[in-house]
Amino acid sequence: QVQLVESGGGLVQAGDSLRLACAASGRTENVAGMGWFRQAPGKEREFVAVISWNSGGTVYADSVKGRFTISRDNDKNTGHLQMNSLKSDDSAVYYCAVSAGLGPFRGTIIEEKSYNYWGQGTQVTVSS
Repeated sequence: QVQLVESGGGLVQAGDSLRLACAASGRTENVAGMGWFRQAPGKEREFVAVISWNSGGTVYADSVKGRFTISRDNDKNTGHLQMNSLKSDDSAVYYCAVSAGLGPFRGTIIEEKSYNYWGQGTQVTVSS
């Protein structure tokens, strides 16, 4: 069992930055990776970014590449999503997700079904 606690969301203007945090607790010894997803009203939940817990390798959605940076601190069981140059299209509820106890990723790293623990979601609103 893994518990995820998110923080860092808020209301900002276009061009501003936000840094989201995801703190994991519980059985974190078998974490394969931590990912971020987002969902805007009336739209499907979409993949944003993921980081491998051991190797640090990252994958980003094309829509955020070059603007967002995902990172993790293994010792503190914490991940972050640094969001720069925010646009109104980035407005959404952002969810942290962890794959734990399911083995290594096998070509499904950007799919929701690869993650078995989810945070409560944090609202990000970008005004323009």
